[in-house]
Amino acid sequence: MTGTTPWVSNYLHPAKWEQSFPPLSVHDMFFQSAQRMGKAALADFMGRKYSYADVEVAVRKFARGLQLRGIGKGDHIGLFLPNVPHYIIAYYGAMLAGATVVNFSPLYTVDELSHQVADSGTSILVTVSAAALLPTALKVLDNSELGHLIVGSVAEALPRLKGWAYRLFKKAEIAAIPADPRITLFAEVVGNDGAVMPVPCDPESDVAQLQYTGGTTGTPKGAMLTHQNISANARQINLIDPHSRANQPENPAEDRILGVLPFFHVFANATVLNRTICNGGEIVMLPRFEAAAALKAVNRTRVTAMPGVPTMYQALLDNAELPNTDFSSLRACISGGAPLAAELKARFEGVAHAAVIEGYGLTESSGVISCNPYEGTSKLGSIGQPIPGTLVRLADKEDASKPAPAGQPGELLAKGPQIMAGYWNKPEATAEVFVDGWLRTGDVATIDEDGFIFIVDRLKDMIAVGGFKVFPSQVEDILYQHPAVKEALVIGVPDPYSGERPKAYVTLGEGQAVTGEELANWLNPQLGKHERVLGVVVRDTLPKTMIGKLDRKALRAEEGV
Repeated sequence: MTGTTPWVSNYLHPAKWEQSFPPLSVHDMFFQSAQRMGKAALADFMGRKYSYADVEVAVRKFARGLQLRGIGKGDHIGLFLPNVPHYIIAYYGAMLAGATVVNFSPLYTVDELSHQVADSGTSILVTVSAAALLPTALKVLDNSELGHLIVGSVAEALPRLKGWAYRLFKKAEIAAIPADPRITLFAEVVGNDGAVMPVPCDPESDVAQLQYTGGTTGTPKGAMLTHQNISANARQINLIDPHSRANQPENPAEDRILGVLPFFHVFANATVLNRTICNGGEIVMLPRFEAAAALKAVNRTRVTAMPGVPTMYQALLDNAELPNTDFSSLRACISGGAPLAAELKARFEGVAHAAVIEGYGLTESSGVISCNPYEGTSKLGSIGQPIPGTLVRLADKEDASKPAPAGQPGELLAKGPQIMAGYWNKPEATAEVFVDGWLRTGDVATIDEDGFIFIVDRLKDMIAVGGFKVFPSQVEDILYQHPAVKEALVIGVPDPYSGERPKAYVTLGEGQAVTGEELANWLNPQLGKHERVLGVVVRDTLPKTMIGKLDRKALRAEEGV
């Protein structure tokens, strides 16, 4: 072992840390599971079951449909979709045809979608005839280099009666598809014999998908994730689950995961879609997160795992359906995307009687870098130990080419088979984010003697107060200890004397009444002099990202700082 892994003797994940991951394309990973699982359910979409065999046929037909339209290696196929079966079919089908997938958020505006379509060189966009999506896609088609739309129908993916009811009672949610030679129905694309022409694939160099960073600052960048990056991360995540087929090949446990996190986002793409496909499990798909619908799906399908972001767990706790929900089938809830408050973790575990396991990853790491063990020791406030085959170390916060001073926090660096190839068409940004082959995460962390990583803050979020560095998350952690505080964000605001001062923004729990002045008077005595906040603002809501993560960048924009 090198000096970067002294903690391996204390490794608590069920599989060994020392692992190699043979090169594997993403579509071959899918086909391996499809051949093994056959008629077993791959997806449950609002009560309609799709078997592995069903989806395999559809994937081959979609790939062939693209090839018949001249699509192949080097082409970029955009997915502008919610969590619907079309996504799974188009995702693996585009890769089978040799193309690269580009994920786009269904919440994008016309300008946001146009920018990323242009930046990525996307030639075909796959969407559905939802009123929330198709009009945006049509405007982008008319005002960009995008050449073609493939449009599916949500109703066609539902059980027959629900599909009929959707067409009848949800007309306001369905957009008319214009007659346009640039538009093809999804059903037409898959209307062929599925005789795909083989396309050579080098998993370690061919880019499977462009995944745009959410980013706390600057313009989003397209992370180039190779087939090997994605398939390796799926296998890594599968290895840390003690109940997975990888760890129990002779007697695999039931695997049914709630797929409510959006597939376009790297968190769900890795932990819900590709990990579950790799294991041969079933995805209970919901088009978007609604707390009541999610709780009903838990009752109806008896899911065994439920990945989510902290705000999702809070919303479930706040929903009136919570007392009527049977969580007894749950083995684990995976939390990521944002720090998990200890109080929220304890409350949800008390209701669900299943561990809420915090993990960590980035767009640039195809999903996951570290995770707390599913069973046994889990350290509160930690993002866990590195997953198999992943190296981590700390670099100096001012100069990432140097190690962090002994015993001091440093910038977290990572290396492993899941680390991206670089940013699309941005060699300078790629050079800045790598140091000697190690990915700079931008997060400041400590690593204890057991290999458990603790994030202190983000380098770009640190507040400079008269030469001192203030970590917003440390101030937020104290705010969360106040019984009235539901959500908290701390940002730096200009100050003529200190350069910057921290300022806090909070929302309150239901029925709570406390003023910002009272919260500031409670908070500041618990902080160091340079950490003390200029004030606390009580708000009805705080801005959130597309996956429900509290959005510090958006708050700064709203406050004009």
